[in-house]
Parts: sequence; C-alpha cells; structure tokens
Amino acid sequence: MVASPVTIPIQTMNLSPGSHLLIKEVSWEQYESLLQELGEERCIPRINYSKGILEFMSPLPAHERPHRIIGYIVTAILDAQGRDWEDFGSTTFKKLKQAGVEPDTCFYINNAKRVKSLQRIDLEIDPPPDLAIEADITSKTTLEVYEAIRAPEVWIFINNQLKILVLQQSGYVESRISPTFPDLDVVEMIPRLVQDAFTQGTSKMLRALREQLYR
Repeated sequence: MVASPVTIPIQTMNLSPGSHLLIKEVSWEQYESLLQELGEERCIPRINYSKGILEFMSPLPAHERPHRIIGYIVTAILDAQGRDWEDFGSTTFKKLKQAGVEPDTCFYINNAKRVKSLQRIDLEIDPPPDLAIEADITSKTTLEVYEAIRAPEVWIFINNQLKILVLQQSGYVESRISPTFPDLDVVEMIPRLVQDAFTQGTSKMLRALREQLYR
C-alpha cells in the first residue's frame, strides 16, 4: 500500500524565524514520504518526528553561528587530545519507525572508526552519534526524539549558556560534567569561547584556543 502524502502545502510553508510548527497524527510512512518529497537539498526548516507528531523548526538568524562555533571548538579539543572524530552535521537519524531527528550538528567520537566510511546511517545496525549539539531549543519534542535514538550526550546552547544532558535508563539527566570531556569544565568554557568568537572573530578565538591546548 502506498502511503498517502501529508495533506499540507509543504512547499509553500513560510515559517518566521524562531518559530516551530507541530502537526499531530502523522504516520511514519507519511513522514518518510515527506522526507523523500523534499529531498536532501531542501529549503524548508529542520524536521523532527516523534510518536506521530511532526515538528518543523525555523532557526533564528543568530541560531546557526553558535552551534557551528561550538562544533569548531569540539574538534579543536579532540584534535589536541589526539582523538578520532567524524562530523555528521544535521544528518537525519531515524529509529524503529517511531522517531526521526535532524541535529544542528553532531559528532561520532567513541564510534568514529565504525562510521568513518559511511555515507548514510541506519540506526538498526549503526550507533547513534556520541554527541549532539542543539542551539536555541524551545521544544520538548526534540529531546524525546534523542531519547528514542539513544544518543548518549546532548548539548543545548541557549541564552549563552550550555546545558549538558546525559542519557540514563530513566531518560536524560542534566550534568555539570561532560562524558565526552570529563576533565574540562565545558559548561563554563563553551559560552566564554562562543562570546570570544563574536567579539574577536571565530578564527582568532580558535587560534588562541589551540595555542592554549597545545602548551
């Protein structure tokens, strides 16, 4: 049986920056048909899916830079520590015909070697990203999806503060310590470096960070 399409004018949607739209009673088949219809080179905002709820999110103009800057910081630290990593950006992750999420950015670190040659991720056989990073999150749906795909660590950056969420058996628990960087106070470090990037420039901030890391 061919899934019927989502009966909303998807291609004509125009969400204002910073807004998000929830559509209920959407089947998994409709969600997958929508992703296929829109393709990878879409102009529509990010799309998440959980328990029959389809979520469209339109980032604020100031949304994109923080998570990109944080991604640069993460890779600078990992390189200084001599650790492997793979950047999977805003890849769509789908799990058990129940959930789908597109992170702002995400990294494979502990599992970098397992995914280094992959062009697509199948969570039925491949691991979820070790670290997902989101900026300006106001919707609960997103965390529900991360829990469904079993992402072990999620960073949320909002109002120039970093929140670390670590997956436990009962769900996500906020932590002061990052399992990815247990020896660093990233809760203090990340907001300060993001602010430095805005005041000094990202490249200058990263050069100073690398000099400090390699001392």
